[in-house]
Amino acid sequence: MKEKLKGVMGAPITPFTEENKVDFDIFSKQINFLIENGIRMISHPMHIGESINLSEKEQKDLVDCLVDSADNRVPVFVNVSKAGTDLARELAFYSQRAGASGVILLPPYHWKPTQEGLFEHFVSVVGDLDIDFIAYNNPKNVQVEIGIDLLKRLIEKLPNFIGLKDATFHMGFFTEACRVTKDLNPNFSIFTGVEYLLTSMPVGGCGCYSACSEVAPKLVNRLFDACENLNIVEARELQFKVKQLLELLNENHLRYPVGIKYAMECLQRPVGLTRKPIMPLNDQEKKDIEDLLDKLDIYNTEKIGW
Repeated sequence: MKEKLKGVMGAPITPFTEENKVDFDIFSKQINFLIENGIRMISHPMHIGESINLSEKEQKDLVDCLVDSADNRVPVFVNVSKAGTDLARELAFYSQRAGASGVILLPPYHWKPTQEGLFEHFVSVVGDLDIDFIAYNNPKNVQVEIGIDLLKRLIEKLPNFIGLKDATFHMGFFTEACRVTKDLNPNFSIFTGVEYLLTSMPVGGCGCYSACSEVAPKLVNRLFDACENLNIVEARELQFKVKQLLELLNENHLRYPVGIKYAMECLQRPVGLTRKPIMPLNDQEKKDIEDLLDKLDIYNTEKIGW
């Protein structure tokens, strides 16, 4: 049985050139930066990576670049989520051929399938894969939820089903998912969708998907370590810091992920602009980010540049 995944899952952005093309050189630098700064596993392209703004060729080229850049140093997972089951399956098998450790898969966009339809979707996409599979539960964006009964069915059906990214941010669901999966598969990993580690790890969470690790990987890793070691006093203060960063760069920002890209630019890790319809920041929004990075001492505690 494989070792249980735990820790901070990096979720890189997709860098673009001034000509609005994917910058593969900077993407490779970004992967190396995350690994060298303690990120234990990587998934790409998530929504922060503008997955739904990428062409099919760009997605496949990024799979190749991700696998080559990681060079077996950490597990790498490819987000193969699509509106159509066959489309997701095709990208999943491409990812397997490229050498990815596994895939991550949402329920299909737009269609709002039943739980039985979701079961068939997941089994059709990943049931014949030889690599691992992480399901992504995000009912806010796709209007359907991976329920507890479906979660149990998928674990019983799919031996390569090793984890769940839960973006419900509902502790009742998260706690029950941890309880149920613990009995079915002790090596099953449940990650919270963002860096709410202090509330999720005590009930069995294994870590988080992290957008903030692009900006402050040391801070996010310190939070994980404090939670894992049950150092509640330290973890509480670190969680408060991460929450402030998360809120400004991600949660309450209507033009996510442009805030994260600008924070990276402030730290001399430029990755270009976002693609439309995501628009640039205004001067006040930029200043708010600069001020928060200073307030949280990010300039002095995190690596500047690549």
